Amino acid sequence: MRRQRRLDVPLLLLAALLTALGVAMVYSAGQTDSPAGFVAVAWRRQLAFAGAACLATWFAVRTSVRVVEWATPALYGVSLLLLLVVLAFGTGAGTAASVKGWLTIGGIRVGQPAELAKLATVLMLAKVLAARREPPRALAELWRPLLVVGVPWVLVMAQPDLGTGIAFIGMCFALLFWSGVPPWMLLMLASPGIGLLLAFSSGLWGAWFVALAVLLFALRRTVWEVVSVLAANVALGVVAPVLWDALKPYQRQRLLVFLDPGLAPGDAGYHVTQSRVAIGSGGLLGKGFTLGSQKRLGYLPERHTDFIFSVVGEELGFLGVSLVLALFFALLVRIVRVSARASDPFAGLVALGLGAVWLVHIIVNVGMTLGLMPVTGIPLPFLSYGPSFLVVSWLAVGVLLRISSEGKGEAGALGL
Repeated sequence: MRRQRRLDVPLLLLAALLTALGVAMVYSAGQTDSPAGFVAVAWRRQLAFAGAACLATWFAVRTSVRVVEWATPALYGVSLLLLLVVLAFGTGAGTAASVKGWLTIGGIRVGQPAELAKLATVLMLAKVLAARREPPRALAELWRPLLVVGVPWVLVMAQPDLGTGIAFIGMCFALLFWSGVPPWMLLMLASPGIGLLLAFSSGLWGAWFVALAVLLFALRRTVWEVVSVLAANVALGVVAPVLWDALKPYQRQRLLVFLDPGLAPGDAGYHVTQSRVAIGSGGLLGKGFTLGSQKRLGYLPERHTDFIFSVVGEELGFLGVSLVLALFFALLVRIVRVSARASDPFAGLVALGLGAVWLVHIIVNVGMTLGLMPVTGIPLPFLSYGPSFLVVSWLAVGVLLRISSEGKGEAGALGL
């Protein structure tokens, strides 16, 4: 007799509420006082792909976690192949017009392989980490998980897609932490990146380097680890000016505008300026659904994709923004619970990794609309228009529902 499994209703409802709200806000984004072109009908395609997403979820829920683990290497390999294909033949769109991130057939964009690659990398990294009997205790032991993340990360950054690259990094650190890697190792691993960010000031970089050296000696790490970490920090500090010169003009402009949005209000700073005006004008209750003036007058750019949160802020106000963030918070808390009560390490790591990817998307996207993060073209989960992102997100929801149903304790209130 087949065991009856339990459906995680709260998880399913949270994802469904966010998706329904997303379709509504994409519809609102197309309601303008001037011709909106594709944006006016984008909600229809989003709704249609929501139906396809339901099929993906159903398929994932019906697939055992053991089958998912068995198929992980093949899925990971296919995702890398697609990243290579899109790197050679891909096209861009919207705020990421210069990014080779979309596969295009007959002039129609059919999807972003990077979205599938994020899911596949979470699965592969979880498989590698779950296979270990003991958590890594030395930097040299991290070469396998770093290779798993590093290969797709390099291919994504070559597009170049900074936003998706950040998602890979966030997912990597989250899974390493959850698998038992000590915090000091994570700090050592992140130190070259920190040094790169501080390289614009010789004083700050020097202070960071001294503090890092003192910490390494205090931890009594091996000579190999001390030399490797310090050498990596010196190398990135030296090449920082070269990397800056290698950036394309629009990329440098975006970073400069992040530090001062008023630097180029009519160019790279336009997106951030208009977004902040829209959100600020919403007040407590907002201007009303479809009635946002910044949006209706066409001042708010990419309002159905990267800046959908700005539409929420303008039309639904502080209360609407608070509701969206509360739904995301509840969803992430639920995912952590699913991870904690998973039946085995692989399933627990997969659940946490998927939540970490969404968390990075939320932080970067919301921060971008508020001027707290550079404009990177990263969408808001379930809300932003993006068929491939929506389908893959719901495929992830299906995986989470299956992990929850196979986990310990009660998963929900409905039989599956």
